[in-house]
Amino acid sequence: MTGMQAPGATGGAAEYTLLRGAEPKSELLIDGRWQATGNVIEVRDPATEAVIGVVADGSPADALAALDAAAASQQAWGAISHVERSRLFREAEARLLAARDNIARTMVLESGKPLAQAGAEIDAAIQYWSWYGGQIGLQTGTYSPSSDGSFTVLTNRKPIGPSLLISPWNFPALTPLRKMAAALAAGCTVIIKSAALTPLTSALLVEAVDGAGFPHGVINLIHTSDSSGLSRTLMADGRLRKVSFTGSTEVGRTLIAQSAHNIISTSMELGGNGPFIVLDDADLDLAVEHAIGSKFRNSGQVCVAANRFIVQRKVADEFEARFVERVKQLRMGHGLHPETDLGPVINRRERDRITDSIARSRAGGSKLLFGGEAVEGSGSFLQPTVLEAASLDDPLAHEEIFGPVAVTYRVDSAAEAIAFANDTPYGLAAFVFTTDVARGLAVAGAIESGVVGLNRSGVTEPASPFGGIKASGLGREGGPESILEFMEEQYIALASTTAVD
Repeated sequence: MTGMQAPGATGGAAEYTLLRGAEPKSELLIDGRWQATGNVIEVRDPATEAVIGVVADGSPADALAALDAAAASQQAWGAISHVERSRLFREAEARLLAARDNIARTMVLESGKPLAQAGAEIDAAIQYWSWYGGQIGLQTGTYSPSSDGSFTVLTNRKPIGPSLLISPWNFPALTPLRKMAAALAAGCTVIIKSAALTPLTSALLVEAVDGAGFPHGVINLIHTSDSSGLSRTLMADGRLRKVSFTGSTEVGRTLIAQSAHNIISTSMELGGNGPFIVLDDADLDLAVEHAIGSKFRNSGQVCVAANRFIVQRKVADEFEARFVERVKQLRMGHGLHPETDLGPVINRRERDRITDSIARSRAGGSKLLFGGEAVEGSGSFLQPTVLEAASLDDPLAHEEIFGPVAVTYRVDSAAEAIAFANDTPYGLAAFVFTTDVARGLAVAGAIESGVVGLNRSGVTEPASPFGGIKASGLGREGGPESILEFMEEQYIALASTTAVD
C-alpha cells in the first residue's frame, strides 16, 4: 500500500521500549504511597503487540482505600489557601515540562499514535494545567441586596468533594490532566482511574504532579481490569460526590444510573457522530486538509473526529478526488518512526470491529474509494479507508466509527446537510466549511452540537467550554465552567442590620 512503513522500519525491537531509568511507576497511588497489588495488567504496544510494561491491577477494595484517603483529606485541601494551591500548580507544571518527552514517548508505545501527535497532546495537556492554575481563586461568590431590598444576598462556592475521574485510552495525557486540573483548582480531592489499555502515561502524569508536594490523599491513582466493579463500589459510597467520565455513551448511561442512588454529580463527555459539512462555496483545499486531520488523527480514534462527510453535490466529485489523493499520501508505521502519519488502531479486537463496519457499509451499497483492508503482520494496522455512501441510509450513518474510515454523503442543499447532520442521537462536535461567514454562522447555529468548528477542525482549548448535548454528554471541560462543575454554590440570606448611628 502507498505510504506503508513496516513497524520496525527504524531498527530493532529494542528501540520500541520504555526509556531505561525513566519507566513509569507500576503501583497504585493511595494516600501518598505507591502500593503494589497481587495482580498486574500487561500493557502492549499496538504496533508490535509486544508487552512493554505492567501496572498493578487494583480491586474495588483498593478503590475504597483511595476514597478513604480522598475523603479524609478533603476538608484540609478545600481550605488550603489560594496562594499555596497556586504554588503547587506551578511546581507541578515545571515537573510536567521536565517529563514532557518521556510522557510523549510512553504515550506512543502504549497507544500507537505518532510521536508528533503525542507531543502535541502533552503540550495541550500542560496548557490546560497552566490555565486552570491561573483560575485558582477566581470562582468567588457575590454580595448583593435581595430583590425587594429587605435583606442581603450572599453566595459562596465550595468544593463539591471527593471526585472520581475516569479517563479513556485514546487520550491518556490530555483527558486525565484536564480533569485533574479542574478538580484540584476547585479544591476537590481526586481518584484517577486510568484506562487499562494506556495506564503508563497516566502514571507518569500523576507521578509528576503528586511529586510537587500535594498533601497525601489529595491525589490517588487506580489502575484496574475491573472498571465496572470499581465504579459500582465507589458510586455506592455516599462520600463520593462527583464523577467525571470520558468514554462511550453506553458506559456513560451506566454511570449515570449508578449515580442516582446517592445523587452524585456527573460530568459526561460521551460518543459522537461528527458531521463535516462541505458547502458548495467552500475552499476545497482548506476543507481537505482539515478533513485529513479531523478524520485520521490518532487513526480516527477521537471523540470529535469527523464521522460523516456531508458534501454538496456540486463539489462532491472534486472534494472526493482531492481527499482520496491526500489519504493515499498518509504513511503508516510505528509511531516512533519520524515519518509516520498513521499508527495502528488500539488492538486487533477494535480493528476487527472496524473492518466489520466497512463490510456492512459496502454490503449496503457504498463504493470503496481507497483502503479497506487490515494490514498483514504484527500490530493492529488498518489501511486508511474512504467510502462513498450509496445514500443517506448507509449503515454507518448513525454509528460512531471510531477508526480511520471516512464515509462521504452527497446532499443537494445546505438545508439537507443540516437535516442529515442533526439526524443522530449524538451532538458533540460538528464542522462547517464555506467561504461565506454569514452562511457558515447560520448553518453552525442550526446544527444540534455542543461544539462547531467553522472553517477549522481544532475545537478544544483551555479557555473555552467543550462538551456535547443529547447523547454526547453533560457538562463542560474547559473554561471557568469546568471548574464550577467541581463546586457547589451556597446562598446565605443575611438579615438587614439597623442603620448606623
